[in-house]
Amino acid sequence: MKTPGCTIIGTVVAKPEKRDELMRTLAAQVAPTRAEPGCINYDFHCDKSDPNTFIFYENFVSKEALDEHLTKAHLKPLLDRLDELLAKPVDIRYLEMLSLRAE
Repeated sequence: MKTPGCTIIGTVVAKPEKRDELMRTLAAQVAPTRAEPGCINYDFHCDKSDPNTFIFYENFVSKEALDEHLTKAHLKPLLDRLDELLAKPVDIRYLEMLSLRAE
């Protein structure tokens, strides 16, 4: 099992009128990201108390693998339209995993 060297929680808040479009764009990132060699897991969530807030829980083998992820072409449809789709800037929190990963 791969051990994470880089764990993040990314929070993305949609403009209300762009919620469905943003959700589709974000959902399209899951499969190609999970296929990246440095990705351990990449999980997409919606905040139950705020349907415009989407959260990613991500583990990569290293910070370099995360940096490589951010250069991938499949992110372009999102990155090119952040100002149009988002109500506020993306919030990325870097975490240190203190437990072993569940199998």
